Amino acid sequence: MIDALGNPQSVLLLGGTSEIGLAVVEAFATDRPVRVVLAGRPSERLDAAKSRLEERGCAVETIEFDATAPDTHGDVLRKAWAGGDVDVAVVAFGLLGDNEKAWTDSATAVQLAQVNYTAAVSVGVELGERMKEQGYGSIVALSSVAGERARRSNFVYGSTKAGLDAFYTGLTEALRPHGVVVTIVRPGFVHTKMTEGHKPAPLSTTPEAVAQIVVDAVRNRKELVWAPAPLRLVMSVLRHIPRPVFRRLPI
Repeated sequence: MIDALGNPQSVLLLGGTSEIGLAVVEAFATDRPVRVVLAGRPSERLDAAKSRLEERGCAVETIEFDATAPDTHGDVLRKAWAGGDVDVAVVAFGLLGDNEKAWTDSATAVQLAQVNYTAAVSVGVELGERMKEQGYGSIVALSSVAGERARRSNFVYGSTKAGLDAFYTGLTEALRPHGVVVTIVRPGFVHTKMTEGHKPAPLSTTPEAVAQIVVDAVRNRKELVWAPAPLRLVMSVLRHIPRPVFRRLPI
């Protein structure tokens, strides 16, 4: 159960090697160790993530998870719940991809859509059903400011995040009567392995900084946060810039 201060006893990380996701788990484990389920593809990176959290005193289990195999997602969630209720589930898997390849190669575009959107919907439905049954819980969905308005530089990725964002926005309302809180997190540019080689955008941040925002959001039952917070104002302005002007911006 999540205690009166908003501290969970158990966390499920879908995308078990996600740098942001792992930072979120570590932030929750700052005051006391938690039970952690890392869901991801078997790899040295997943083993390293498990060891990293065990060094903090967490009890860690790994389960195999393939975002591109939605027919297995129900079984993945069943295994995640086998050790007891899950207080917080973090949906943190995704692909950035190469936009120039994605908009000219259908296989690449479809892969981005399947991982970033279709899989996120699939696990969202399964998480919702599990948490409805237990009568409480928190779902954290890592979206992106890229989904708020399509840009020439990353519109394929942005479109998948726009879909994810819309789905979890609706799921927020659907699960509210069941005592389940959905938190959508819209980070900007985050310095991770996934963004290596890309030019940092203004207001760029770190996984650890995003994690603190997520922990605060869960503890205060917030449904939507930007990381960092000033991006909310920036994106509000960008959304309202006329298209002829917007297309000339160096973004």
